[in-house]
Amino acid sequence: MNVNDQDQYFMELAIAEARKAEVLGEVPIGAVIVHQGEVIARAHNLRETTQNAVTHAELSAIQDACEVIGSWRLEETVLYVTLEPCPMCAGAILQSRIPTVVYGARDRKAGCVDSLYRLLNDERFNHECEVREGVLGEQCGALLTDFFRALREKKKRAKKEAALEAE
Repeated sequence: MNVNDQDQYFMELAIAEARKAEVLGEVPIGAVIVHQGEVIARAHNLRETTQNAVTHAELSAIQDACEVIGSWRLEETVLYVTLEPCPMCAGAILQSRIPTVVYGARDRKAGCVDSLYRLLNDERFNHECEVREGVLGEQCGALLTDFFRALREKKKRAKKEAALEAE
C-alpha cells in the first residue's frame, strides 16, 4: 500500500493516543479526527478506567468532534484509528456521517470494516465511507501484540506467585 504523508502523520498521532491508553493499562487503541487538515479530536480507549463499555477511542473522538463542529454530522472529516473499528464504532461512524476512515491493523475477531463484516461499505445503509486500511499497520498491530503478550506474562507471574504463597 502506498501510504501518503498526510495519512502517515495523522496515524502517528493516533498511535500516540494508543500509547496513552497503554500507560493506563488500557488496550492500546487511539483515534484522531481531522477536519479540513486540522485535528479536532483525539482519544484513546478508556474502557477499564471508566468501567464503561462504550468508551472506545472512536466513540470518544466522535463525541468530542461533534462538540467542536457543533453538529452530529461530521461531514468533511477523516477518522484515523489504530485498529479496525468494532460493530459499535462502525455504527457510530455511519451515524455521524464520517466520509473517510483510515485504520492501521485489522481486527480479525471483532473488525466490522473488512474482517468480519463490511459495515462501512454496505449500500443498504444510507451512508458509506471511503476506507483506507493498513496505514502503519505493522506498528499498530505490534502495539496490540506486545500489550497482550505482556498482559499474559503478568497474569502468569501472578498465578505463579499466588501458588508459591499458598505453599
